[in-house]
Amino acid sequence: MAHLFRDLSLGHSKRESTPPPLQTKPRMPPSKLTSTDLQSPLGQLASQLTDSDLRLTAYDVFLAVCRTSSSKPLSSSASASNSDSLGYNSPSQNNNHSPNSPALQRSLTSAAASKMKKALGLKSPGSKKSPGSGPGSGEGKSKRPTTVGELMRIQMRIPETVDSRVRRALLRIGGGLVGRRIESVVLPLELLQQLKQSDFTDQQEYDAWQKRNLKVLEAGLLLHPRVSLDKSNNASQRLRQIIHAALDRPIETGKNNESMQVLRSAVMSLASRSDGSFSDSCHWADGIPLNLRLYEMLLETCFDINDETSIVEEVDELMEHIKKTWVVLGINQMLHNLCFTWVLFHRFVATGQVEMDLLYAADGQLAEVAKDAKATKDPDYSKILSSTLTSVLGWAEKRLLAYHDTFDSGNIYTMQGIVSLGVSAAKILVEDVSTEYRRKRKGEVDVARNRIDTYIRSSLRTAFAQRMEKADSSRRASKNQPNPLPVLAILAKDVGELAVHETKVFSPILKGWHPLAAGVAVATLHSCYANEIKQFISGIMELTPDAVQVLRAADKLEKDLVQIAVEDAVDSEDGGKAIIREMPPYEAETAIANLVKGWIKTRLDRLKEWVDRNLQQEVWNPQANQEGYAPSAVEILRIIDETLDAFFQLPIPTHPALLPDLMAGLDKCLQYYVMKAKSGCGTRNTYIPTMPALTRCEIGSKFQGVWKKKEKSQNSQKRNSQVATMNGDNSFGIPQLCVRINTFHRIRSEMDVLEKRIITHLRNCESAHVEDFSNGLSKKFELTPSACVEGVQLLSEAVAYKIVFHDLSHVLWDGLYVGEPSSSRIDPLLQELERNLLIISETVHERVRTRIITDTMKASCDGFLLVLLAGGPSRAFSRQDSQIIEDDFKSLKDLFWANGDGLPADLIDKFSYTVRGVLPLFRTDSESLIERFRRVTLETYGSSARSRLPLPPTSGQWNPTEPNTLLRVLCYRNDETASKFLKKTYNLPKKL
Repeated sequence: MAHLFRDLSLGHSKRESTPPPLQTKPRMPPSKLTSTDLQSPLGQLASQLTDSDLRLTAYDVFLAVCRTSSSKPLSSSASASNSDSLGYNSPSQNNNHSPNSPALQRSLTSAAASKMKKALGLKSPGSKKSPGSGPGSGEGKSKRPTTVGELMRIQMRIPETVDSRVRRALLRIGGGLVGRRIESVVLPLELLQQLKQSDFTDQQEYDAWQKRNLKVLEAGLLLHPRVSLDKSNNASQRLRQIIHAALDRPIETGKNNESMQVLRSAVMSLASRSDGSFSDSCHWADGIPLNLRLYEMLLETCFDINDETSIVEEVDELMEHIKKTWVVLGINQMLHNLCFTWVLFHRFVATGQVEMDLLYAADGQLAEVAKDAKATKDPDYSKILSSTLTSVLGWAEKRLLAYHDTFDSGNIYTMQGIVSLGVSAAKILVEDVSTEYRRKRKGEVDVARNRIDTYIRSSLRTAFAQRMEKADSSRRASKNQPNPLPVLAILAKDVGELAVHETKVFSPILKGWHPLAAGVAVATLHSCYANEIKQFISGIMELTPDAVQVLRAADKLEKDLVQIAVEDAVDSEDGGKAIIREMPPYEAETAIANLVKGWIKTRLDRLKEWVDRNLQQEVWNPQANQEGYAPSAVEILRIIDETLDAFFQLPIPTHPALLPDLMAGLDKCLQYYVMKAKSGCGTRNTYIPTMPALTRCEIGSKFQGVWKKKEKSQNSQKRNSQVATMNGDNSFGIPQLCVRINTFHRIRSEMDVLEKRIITHLRNCESAHVEDFSNGLSKKFELTPSACVEGVQLLSEAVAYKIVFHDLSHVLWDGLYVGEPSSSRIDPLLQELERNLLIISETVHERVRTRIITDTMKASCDGFLLVLLAGGPSRAFSRQDSQIIEDDFKSLKDLFWANGDGLPADLIDKFSYTVRGVLPLFRTDSESLIERFRRVTLETYGSSARSRLPLPPTSGQWNPTEPNTLLRVLCYRNDETASKFLKKTYNLPKKL
């Protein structure tokens, strides 16, 4: 047995001629690992064992199992059965070794690449310091460990004095336990039995060693036993008392005294309790979490102490020996996979997250854990699995839920690895640990997509909040500068840049787990900005430069975000409809449109008030300006022009869309001006007097002149009552009415100018398209031109009939042909007409002058006929008077002909047609007239008129073939035949 342990020495032999120097304070390389906020998920020990205590205990176990793993009597079980329990699964590599190839004496080589490193995807460095060649390895020549044992001692930072002491104790233990397996030994108890105070350099070291082993016994047998303890167990109570007493007053070890016998009795009573595996193993270090924490210490040795981000080249041999501790620690392949995953992950975190190979190795190892999780439902394993994965996922999500704060283009591949690890952990937790998942059909849950969705939304919400705070700071910093940008305009720009950065840097990575990563990102940003912009929109009362700037920025941002979402979803099943549904429009354009409509309404309301106010003050003075139109028209056209200029200067993108609203409003205002300007001016019918009742002539009465005088007075009274409203206001005089006509003409002319100016504005408009100004119909004023035309037409007739029937009534209605026709002819009327035509020529614009003169001629013809056919009892005509009438009418036409300088002959003929048709009746004898009247009446009324001729109604449409016209010629015929016919047929009176 002594030979066995001498052959398995850790790098030196007891037969060395010079013993190693005594090292009371060994110099080991200091650890460069940074402290992390990660607590071990493998469990926290209830005892006060430090990491150093655990490391020393783990080394004791490692040394014990490796020094006894041969075919000699003190051997580990090479054939323990594999099971899914947390029992004694031996690794396949744990074969017995022959005496000629001792385990710890196996020489190390790194000539061939490590199979394990290759499997984990870990690169082998070209040249690295070997363990033991760094600080603390001695000065002078570099010492490289040549055996697994020496490598493990160096990796675990175990001083040679401690190693030598443990080795001596194990030699003694081996001598007394021939034929027993190492797992049947309670190692701390045997070490206490074999080592005494003289084996240590000082009392302090001895006390610390004894306390550590007692605490290990307490942890393994009392606090975290593999087999649960009954509260009534006497051995546990006795052991607890012994340990607590020994911690206060150390017991004497290294002897088979009473104290040690009592301790051994209590320890073995507890350690020998069966866990149902039908083996004689002692259970002192295989309870959770003690076994996991010890195993964690062993796995940590795979990392080079001189380069703590690297796994040692000899990891294959090292791991082969570490796995031999499974029989003591109760570790199996599943627990190994889980622990090794944690160790790799923790080392990546603790070394500053710089060695990506560690992260990828942990992720790869997690794939093995995922297989294990599906293969077992062991509750203890599931608890450790859940704790470990929750810790990994928690750390990953702390970075991924705000990945904009953690990652950028410089370390994006680190993010990719962390995402992969986090998603893998989440999938195992959800699919293999969560009971909720099992209740659902697996197809309903896409764990990876859901987690990435959460990371994107969370991180972008955080980034948005930061951008908003930054935008607010920028606004405060620039408040003293001219035209500082509004906060939401700054924010829109920043969010747009954030979206572009997201799609370039992060989305390509995240798309591996979520096909719509960019779409989710922009939908989240859209939603965040929507909360701000909608609140802003609800508070806008009027159109301001700041409001427009913010709304335009919001509109641009929205278009950019939607474009990204659409492009990202090109290949998706629904074409991105689900993402787009998450992005309800900001309605920024609608808000702008509503603000502009409010602006338009305010301007139009003011303009209408202006029209009301100014038209009340307008006097329509022909001398106000050279052109002879109203100053109020000049002003309203100027206001409209300024309004259009102001509209096109608004910083909005929708001028073409909103222009029709403005034009329609301006059109109505101008129409309102025209309608109000022509109101009260009267019409053609306002000035035509009421026709007197039909009478017949009183032949040869000597009182005729008296009746004429009375009739004249009555007619004047009736006429004056009709036009009384015109007499009290000189703004309705002929010159004033002519000014109104000029004004309407001017406004009509300016419409074309305004429409051309609008087209020019549109051409210079940033948002206009060709069709916006090519379609001229939508850029025209529709109401005002027709209102102006109607106004000119109406006032032209009003002027003409006012002149003829109102202003010249004294020479027409009251003078022409009253009494004897030969002594009351048309000359006075022609003189007055000429004077009024001169006023019209001097006042009215030449483009509408002809129309008014034409209407005046038409009114004169109507007046002439009215005198002949409805002049009342004061007028009577004989056949001999017909020549006078025809001559007078020719003089009337000549006035308007003006020797070729007046109206065209064809126009005169057109409007004198009716008069020319009626005048021949005055030459016709009464019998012929009566006969023609009878015939026409019968033709009109049929057989019902045979017994008695009906009285034809007055139509006002004079015609030589019309019954009422013929009847009226007879009424004013100064002869007996006509008078008797009228008396007999209709019993018409001779006077009113």
